[in-house]
Amino acid sequence: MAPRLFVNVDHVATVRQARRTVQPDPVEAALVAVSTGKVVGITVHLREDRRHINDNDVARMKSALHVPFNLEMSCTEQIVGICLRTHPEEATLVPENREEVTTEGGLDMNRQFNRVREVTRRLRADGIMVSLFIDPNSTSVKLAADAGATHVELHTGRYCDAPPDTRPRELEALREAAIQAHAMGLVVNAGHGLSSSNVGPVAAIPHLLDLNIGHSIIARAVLVGLPQAISEIHAAMQVAPQD
Repeated sequence: MAPRLFVNVDHVATVRQARRTVQPDPVEAALVAVSTGKVVGITVHLREDRRHINDNDVARMKSALHVPFNLEMSCTEQIVGICLRTHPEEATLVPENREEVTTEGGLDMNRQFNRVREVTRRLRADGIMVSLFIDPNSTSVKLAADAGATHVELHTGRYCDAPPDTRPRELEALREAAIQAHAMGLVVNAGHGLSSSNVGPVAAIPHLLDLNIGHSIIARAVLVGLPQAISEIHAAMQVAPQD
């Protein structure tokens, strides 16, 4: 079975923030996405600098959605508090750097292990599934399991950015990490930089449950509309996993 699609609507809010107005509304975009029948959940990233999604968006999203809501978040105390009050079905812990344009890599599980484990414990005690956004390597997978996560999200950025001659190596790293994570009892998701042109080989990796895809869908939607953009990437994902 092909992986499921979670749509990240952050960049609907990016367009809104360009004019500091109320349109386009990421909550409305989320509802349109779900209405296609091809989207099983919605993801947003509440950044510390609130550069796109804001606190009000998160609260309204949770109230409006009748599908799983995945909140990407840092481990700062303020954001953890918002997550606990909002109670999304899933929280994905990600690294965050104020200077970055977008998330540049997975969590540094060696350096951040104690804090990640503590936040994971608190969120899980509140009934929230916890996914850790990690680079596809054996150490990160093992430490994610040790930290008590229920899920991992494998960072696909290096695969997406790799030139043709090294892309197979990056794909194999993702495949090996997915197999290891599944063997350790973790639910396996993946995302970052995926588009209709590169998602097929990732979708064929065994044990993937969900793919989180945002920027390429919203960028394509500017030209063809959100339902069509979702249909295109959903079709590109329909590849049978390779054991």
